[in-house]
Amino acid sequence: MTIYQVAAQAGVSAATVSRVINGARVSPETERKVRAAMAELSFTPSRAARRLRGQYSEVIALIIPDVENPFFTALARGVENRARAGGYSVVLCNTDDDPEREQTYMGIALAEHMAGVLIAPADGASDVQRLIEHGVPVVAVDRSLHRPDVDAVTVDNRAGGRVAAEVLLAAGFSRVACITGPRSVETAQLRMEGWRQATEWSGDRLLRYADYRVDGGRTAMRDLLSLHEPPDAVVVANNLMAAGALDVLRERGLEPPRFGLAVFGDLPFTSLEREGVRVVDLPARNLGEAAAALLLARIAGDDGPARTVILRDTNTRERL
Repeated sequence: MTIYQVAAQAGVSAATVSRVINGARVSPETERKVRAAMAELSFTPSRAARRLRGQYSEVIALIIPDVENPFFTALARGVENRARAGGYSVVLCNTDDDPEREQTYMGIALAEHMAGVLIAPADGASDVQRLIEHGVPVVAVDRSLHRPDVDAVTVDNRAGGRVAAEVLLAAGFSRVACITGPRSVETAQLRMEGWRQATEWSGDRLLRYADYRVDGGRTAMRDLLSLHEPPDAVVVANNLMAAGALDVLRERGLEPPRFGLAVFGDLPFTSLEREGVRVVDLPARNLGEAAAALLLARIAGDDGPARTVILRDTNTRERL
């Protein structure tokens, strides 16, 4: 007999069954249904599960791919603000988009009996099953996990990519390229799809994938400028790659506004004085606050269906 069979009998998720077993907060009606199903199926929790009861700390883990990226710094600030208001502390975990490091941090969250986990997954295949089975609430932030039992809070990345390209086209640029992130990262794919919708480019001649880092932006920009028919503008899917692309444009004497550049998120401080750059504002702090609020609701016993929250307050502005 497993918790999955109990979950099916009670009409709830396996994570909810685990939370009842471990003494976490759920609604009285949900607890009644789960305990009734356990009795009907003669299910007895393991001694190890019973030992976990009552041992959750008032600490949540925030697992992000790049703590040095200003976007994730602002996101973390939003998480901390909301968590502290709810009486929780935050442990920050940096993965460098490394799935193995990500798994290590999830193991630490379990070992330390953290109350919940916020995660910007390294890729779409990030495995949070251990957390779910132990009843630890999980909310994906910035990037979805595409699981029916895990909440997600994101921005409208596809719309942002489309608007960024449209702004460049409206400014008179005609060959608008795209530098996006790793193929396995959801934000990179969605922003690229938005660019493709606006430009109607069917092939990949003006598309480059990079690693969401400064050097990746440099390499991709050099590659695009080496084409027989190079672009006259580019949409860059994150701020660090844009800083690298700007370095190359400066080397070639093609700084904006002569060459069109639209970037997701504010540029790093070393690039703040660049003029003519179109910036797609990302509500990073609001994103963190919304994700933390949802996680705290789950910790408090909200056992409703998983939700996907999409913040749509992005806009494009130009540095003048």
